[in-house]
Amino acid sequence: MKAVISMAEMITLLIFACVLFVCILKDFSILVALFLGLICFVFYSLYRKYTYAQIGKMILNGIKEARTILIVFSLIGMLTALWRAGGTIPFIIYHTLLMVDSRFFVMFAFLLCSLVSFLTGTAFGTVSTMGIICMITGKALGISPFYLGGAILSGVFFGDRCSPMSTSALLVCELTGTDIYTNIKNMIKTSAFPFIFTVAFYAITGYVGISSNVTTDTVAVFADNFNLSPWVILPALIIVVLAICKYNIKVTIVWSIIFGIFICLYFQEMSLYELFKCLIYGYHTENLTLAKLINGGGLISMAKTMAIIAISSSYFGIFRNTKLLDRIKLWSNTIAQHSTKFATVLIISIITAAFSCNQTLATMLTYEIANNLISDREQLAVYLENTVILVSALIPWSIAAVFPISTVGAPTNSITYAVYLYLVPLWNLFISFMNPKDKRAGLLNSVRRKCHEKTAELR
Repeated sequence: MKAVISMAEMITLLIFACVLFVCILKDFSILVALFLGLICFVFYSLYRKYTYAQIGKMILNGIKEARTILIVFSLIGMLTALWRAGGTIPFIIYHTLLMVDSRFFVMFAFLLCSLVSFLTGTAFGTVSTMGIICMITGKALGISPFYLGGAILSGVFFGDRCSPMSTSALLVCELTGTDIYTNIKNMIKTSAFPFIFTVAFYAITGYVGISSNVTTDTVAVFADNFNLSPWVILPALIIVVLAICKYNIKVTIVWSIIFGIFICLYFQEMSLYELFKCLIYGYHTENLTLAKLINGGGLISMAKTMAIIAISSSYFGIFRNTKLLDRIKLWSNTIAQHSTKFATVLIISIITAAFSCNQTLATMLTYEIANNLISDREQLAVYLENTVILVSALIPWSIAAVFPISTVGAPTNSITYAVYLYLVPLWNLFISFMNPKDKRAGLLNSVRRKCHEKTAELR
């Protein structure tokens, strides 16, 4: 019976992987891929003799796990609309456009997002503030969203990985029982070269995405259509200050929304009807030059992203109740016998990130699977930080990737330009194969087993 179930697990996971691959290859909506994946898992649950009522409960419980994220998404949709309509983003762009060398703006976008994410410890908070500002400013400079999206994605996860205030860094510490500052020291050591290389790479290649030059008209359009009083910057300052002070993200965004509403009503002289329409449908202007730069935001703009999160989160309950991913534990032991410890954790992280669609769950699953393979707690902690924390943001259907990309309006393929995210794992993979001790460690279990077998034969 167990063999039959194991076969069913493998078939289900294989079908899911094929569906995702075909949908991505044919450029179908990720919603289609995730919905078809959900059908696969429902059929597997039915095969395991779960009732429709039980499966429905699993799905609802999974969605409940992501209710905070869904609420935050709704708030961010309204927030970004207010930042546009209130003049917060136009103010920042107006005062920076003529001071920035467009040839190096992609590099600056990466560095700015890295700094803010390190200070705040949140990738989502950074992309909702500095990420949006960098994207709109870059577009005004004539830079392709592809290049901007990759640099922003790299930057926001720099701090998410190694900030002392990062929830993912704290989660790794809690799981492994290690000190966060020791982990940060180890993370800096293992990512110094990738960071320097990323800065140089963006400095050299960033200018490729420039399609036009900034004109006086481009800058003047902001001053002509908005009251650019210094007070309009308050909604952005509020969210940065409160994030640094480690206030709850929902509270932080709500306060920024409150200030944004005040700015729209008082400084931009919007009516209550215009304000309400803006919150729901986003900011829209008939000025073609301005519209190309800052139109967007609103609750409706987050509908597709929220649907992706809801469907991918529904997987959680099914995985948790059916133990569908438990088979990965057995596969990891086989992998560990023929590779390095880091390579094993990296492969595990790719699998868990792909199937969990969530950074937190992927981290917990990777830890659970790799825990028995690596005895050194500090080593395990840095391995988790150098794999699953970053790999999750490289999975196109993962929340860690979907949220930043959709928030800034970058194309999905901009993931390929987020070089920092895959350079850290690849660099450490290379180092692990260059380290004789680490290389031997992956084969240790296999060698020991063979030695025991040989000893038994001699006896």
